[in-house]
Amino acid sequence: MKRALVTGGSGGIGAAIAKRLAADGHHVIVHANRGLDRAEAVAAAIRAAGGSAEAIAFDVTDRAATAAALETLLEGGAIQILVNNAGIHDDAVFPGMSGEQWDRVIDVSLNGFFNVTQPLTLPMIRTRWGRIVNVSSIAAIAGNRGQVNYSAAKGALHAASKSLALELASRGISVNVVAPGIIATGMIDGAFDADAIKKLVPMQRAGQPEEVAELVAFLASDKAAYISGQVISINGALI
Repeated sequence: MKRALVTGGSGGIGAAIAKRLAADGHHVIVHANRGLDRAEAVAAAIRAAGGSAEAIAFDVTDRAATAAALETLLEGGAIQILVNNAGIHDDAVFPGMSGEQWDRVIDVSLNGFFNVTQPLTLPMIRTRWGRIVNVSSIAAIAGNRGQVNYSAAKGALHAASKSLALELASRGISVNVVAPGIIATGMIDGAFDADAIKKLVPMQRAGQPEEVAELVAFLASDKAAYISGQVISINGALI
């Protein structure tokens, strides 16, 4: 049984990914920042369905706290599947964006990627098998008004993923990016109504978290062993 860590696993997309990986027989570690109760609820649902899961909480922007949490997790063995799903947005048009808004979004999506991934890389290398899937956004591909910070963070994640894929390819480890478009989670509440989605998205609907989870699960499987360094968007033909 491979061990999988899903950061931001208590949210809509993260929970769907955690449940899907558990259905494939992996032991899933469901991460949250402060909402440990929500992560525990996801882990409990997985166990109730016959899967294996546990929950953990730490702030991915706190390098020392993240390192300490991961050191404890690694006592149980290497984490061979890592889904970096933690991210936030704090939107504002660029002339009115504060430095704090810029720093906070960059810190979670980009520095959080480093803080979580770097300590897990060497143990993963020693197993000669690994899957790293970084969850990004269509905003990093096409841009989005009011999200210069978010687009910058996720765009940098694309570049980092491609470079890391080159470093780890000979070790049996793939690194890919999944970039969702408009997905039916709490993050789009108030941003898009049904009519707006029909106008924007050629498929005339929002995607479902489970559809994103299916793509992540495929990339985390043996079937996707020859896919690495790729940015794959799931967006209903939006771009």
